[in-house]
Amino acid sequence: MKKIKTRQWVNFIIASVLWALFALWMQNAFLLLGWIVLVDIYLTKLIPWSAWKKSSNPKIQSALDWVDDILFALIAVYMINLFVFQNYQIPSSSLEKSLLVGDYLFVSKLSYGPRVPNTPLSFPLTQNTLPILGCKSYLDWPHWGYKRVVGTGHVKRNDIVVFNFPAGDTVALKVQNPDYYTLKAEVGRARIWSDKQTFGDIVYRPVDKRENYVKRCIGMPGDSLSIKENQVYINNIAMKNPKHLQFNYYIETTGARLSDKQFEDLDISVADRTLVSNGGYYTNTLPYFGFTKNSNGAYNPIYRIPLTQEALQKMRKYTNVKQIKIEPDVLGGDVYPVGYKTGWTRDNFGPIWIPKKGATIELNERNLALYSRCIRNYEGNTLEINKDKVLINGKSATHFTFNYDYYWMMGDNRHNSADSRYWGFVPEDHIVGKPIMIWLSLDKDHNIFDGGIRWNRIFRWANKD
Repeated sequence: MKKIKTRQWVNFIIASVLWALFALWMQNAFLLLGWIVLVDIYLTKLIPWSAWKKSSNPKIQSALDWVDDILFALIAVYMINLFVFQNYQIPSSSLEKSLLVGDYLFVSKLSYGPRVPNTPLSFPLTQNTLPILGCKSYLDWPHWGYKRVVGTGHVKRNDIVVFNFPAGDTVALKVQNPDYYTLKAEVGRARIWSDKQTFGDIVYRPVDKRENYVKRCIGMPGDSLSIKENQVYINNIAMKNPKHLQFNYYIETTGARLSDKQFEDLDISVADRTLVSNGGYYTNTLPYFGFTKNSNGAYNPIYRIPLTQEALQKMRKYTNVKQIKIEPDVLGGDVYPVGYKTGWTRDNFGPIWIPKKGATIELNERNLALYSRCIRNYEGNTLEINKDKVLINGKSATHFTFNYDYYWMMGDNRHNSADSRYWGFVPEDHIVGKPIMIWLSLDKDHNIFDGGIRWNRIFRWANKD
């Protein structure tokens, strides 16, 4: 064996300390076995790790150089994506005007502590599906349980949070909106599973491979939450509303349509400028909302538009606006829990208690409707109701104690957000991270050379408002 040089020892010590710190952070002593590999790489060199560099064929050496660089880059990106931060694009308008469609974010994994992946063998920079090929981007084995390592903080009320979609455990690949459970309530399980032409294959996804959602954390573990006439109450106290909170309004003009300049002044995107008085579903509902036809037997132009309070005040000052009505609750659709009649609606919801780790509930009919998904789907228990008995993991039970904390997430664009009001609680193991910065923002209403880049949003803090 060749004499080990001082430089080798220095490199080995540095690598060993870094690896030991990583193992300590991961709280996994098994990782210390990696020292065996480090000893050989830096000291003994029994395995020819870089033998390809000695190839006499320059083409082979050049090709293998590229392979080596690509593999290193993929591993580095994979580790950064898992434990430090990931990129996320805002796909929908549920948080407008706080976060806009076309915002690209850095999402910090360190803010709440990164999770050890449930599915460690997966292709970097993909969520659950490989582009082009359309197949799974991960292997089901090995599968690890939930574990979160130490971060710089914890989820706080009003944080904007990225999380895995809780109801995304089971997915009909051709109809992913609404979610599988809502779809099952609407058309029945038998049809979904038998009609592959319409619904596609039904697949299960582990927690870390469910679609990423981004919403604002409204309710914390142990809170009692209710919504009355669109105002959120936490423990019977009215919650301070987000700065950019908005609702849908029906705006009737005096006869002329709203101009592009007015829409731009109100900061209303093209996608949100919905004229509802020119036929279709919304036109049929107008009489029930109190709108009447003019002397010509037709409706004046009526729009359905999301407005912040600031934009609403501007709208009221326009001389060509006749009346403004907030969107009726009836258009909100069915809310959580699916299939159980509570009398709750999108704008008048609860009160509902948010589960807290260590808290115990009685297993009555109502609690089973509200919390059965937590017991079964999120905490991994079997749950059966046999006549008047409740069986958890095959044993009779009258109470249940939660092992996880849960959160209540809602969008700031309240009438255009599929959030906890529709699919319930977000378990702690579904929390991904905290958006920290917008690094790019693209406006789809303009081309790239004419306002397509929102320069005023670049390098702006994402959780500022």
